[in-house]
Amino acid sequence: MIRLRIAPDAGADDLAPAVSALQKGGVVVFPTETFYGIAVDPRSAAAVRRVFDIKRRGADQPLPLIASDVDQVIDHVGKMTPLAVRLARLGWPGPLTLILPASPRLCDDVHLSTGRVAVRVPGDPLARLLAASAGHAITSTSANISGEPPASMPDAVVAAIGSRIDVLIDSGATPAGLPSTIVDATGDAPILVRAGVVPWERVLEFSK
Repeated sequence: MIRLRIAPDAGADDLAPAVSALQKGGVVVFPTETFYGIAVDPRSAAAVRRVFDIKRRGADQPLPLIASDVDQVIDHVGKMTPLAVRLARLGWPGPLTLILPASPRLCDDVHLSTGRVAVRVPGDPLARLLAASAGHAITSTSANISGEPPASMPDAVVAAIGSRIDVLIDSGATPAGLPSTIVDATGDAPILVRAGVVPWERVLEFSK
């Protein structure tokens, strides 16, 4: 495992080993505005399978994604419905995850052949930079064994899954707290899937 100790204001060159690993089907752990997450190329079935194996994740749990910006979501993740556009305009970057119709560019294992995928543009600039440098959206499930607490410290990542990942982007402690709020934005009205950082009342305001 390569451990990259970098500052939150790191540049693209600092992330080169992580981007190289993603291009080769590798597994990268990176900080977000909540916890550390696991990144792989969501277009690669082999890479996605590694995430399920590392986390011991159930086959009924799809993987969420992050993107660098709305354009990357449109190009690589899925269709932005009118509702999703309104929610994204006010909730991104930030801890608001939207469920969208999935792009055929994604491997089926990411969304378990449901045709619907969860994505957000994170508030953490390093996470956005990683997706931008990769040139495509990346997975962003929590860096832990399923059922165990998510990791906000890099040493906790190492202890839990360090032997099974390729690169750890270590920028110290993440803010932790509540996870992102997940909203189904595939229809005309928002549907709360998981409560989180963004209050539901605010989501309803965003959706108008």
